[in-house]
Amino acid sequence: MQHFKEGIHGLAKGASIVSNGKTIVLFPEAAFGPALNCVGIAQRLRALGHNPVFICDKGFKGVFEKYGFEENLVDMSGGMSDEEIAKFWANFIAEKQPYFRLSPIEQLPTYVIPVWEAVVDSAIIAESGLHAHLQRIKPDLVAVDNVILFPAIKKAGCPWVRIISCSENEIPDPDIPPHLSGCHESDFDGFRKFQERFLELVKPVHDRFNDFLVKQGHAPYPLGEFFEASPTMNLLLYPEPLAFQRHTPLDPRRFQYLEGCVRDEGSYVVPEFTHNNEQPLIYVSFGSLGAADVVLYKRLIATFSRLPYSFLMNVGDYIGEYSDVPGNIHLESWFPQPAVLPHVDLFIHHGGNNSFNEALYFGKPSIIMPFCWDGLDNAARIHDTGYGEQLPRYQWTESQLAECIARLLVDQLLQKRLHTLSTHMQTEAGSVKAARILAGIASTGSFQP
Repeated sequence: MQHFKEGIHGLAKGASIVSNGKTIVLFPEAAFGPALNCVGIAQRLRALGHNPVFICDKGFKGVFEKYGFEENLVDMSGGMSDEEIAKFWANFIAEKQPYFRLSPIEQLPTYVIPVWEAVVDSAIIAESGLHAHLQRIKPDLVAVDNVILFPAIKKAGCPWVRIISCSENEIPDPDIPPHLSGCHESDFDGFRKFQERFLELVKPVHDRFNDFLVKQGHAPYPLGEFFEASPTMNLLLYPEPLAFQRHTPLDPRRFQYLEGCVRDEGSYVVPEFTHNNEQPLIYVSFGSLGAADVVLYKRLIATFSRLPYSFLMNVGDYIGEYSDVPGNIHLESWFPQPAVLPHVDLFIHHGGNNSFNEALYFGKPSIIMPFCWDGLDNAARIHDTGYGEQLPRYQWTESQLAECIARLLVDQLLQKRLHTLSTHMQTEAGSVKAARILAGIASTGSFQP
């Protein structure tokens, strides 16, 4: 194992392996978190002399080409136009926005189950197109970053690897919080109540998914299960120092922690601020979908205008909604996040797994204000492990937010712990590690430590 780690670290320093280049398909779900995570891995695969190829929802046309990768588009939306696809999830989130004020268990019928219904629809619709792409490409390996099984992956005639870019508890265990529950690590009564309610509500859509699996010649899954661990390898984006204490530890022959997977976004120049230019810099991003909550953003801007800091705020496609922006705040529709984070002193975000890991990778304290999905779990985890803090997305006061920011900025013990963790994560070089593992499996058919 030490030899394996030394090999990874050598590659991180610029060494390369160029033998018989392998064609490796990356198939992320239609969300920017998994998509950009896979970009980081693909960049390293390409540097190693391999041929990373993307299959993606047609609504993500151009996302991977921008980084120089081949795209193969698949319809996952039942014939929607490009414009309809581009707006689908934004409209979906906007429609569900009132439910983000609810507790995780109250979000099950209002948000989580409708998401599973949409995800099952996408898996059924995509199957024939995905199968056709895989039969044409004939990859040496398929890496899939999604929450649901696409049977075509297992019929591709090559090994497949699962990437878990959401919270680590997507791989279940009785001693850890159920996925999407937002429970803290010792809330066993909360685990039970959430899981019982989830299984009760998810059964109709799960039955529909199982009917689809059976038609594809696949065995049905147990209630509540929409995917399985790969028999070959499963890559967890999570940093191992924050891993849950499981009843059954994950076997390192089949599960490897990537310690984050940070893509290269070049450099970033911090703009000049007319107010508080020399004060601590705070970056705020709730992701491409979270930016739809313009009311919340305007409340935050009003609060930030009265604080002795400067702020970079990602407001997504809604930048036209803002006028008279205070002099200590700079708004953009998009930031190259991995290039921005080295410059900042604190990161306020929604708990998406890329943001969660990138903050830790660069040693930045986080305040997580979650609204749904894995953000709820990551908010609880940042609190339980002491690497940052969680605040409710809506039920916060200006003094509460100001106190939390001030406390994290001056917490020297936290800064020391974050520096140690950042050094660990950067030394592990997660995207290089992932590329090395995938290339090795593509070449030999199995994981070779």
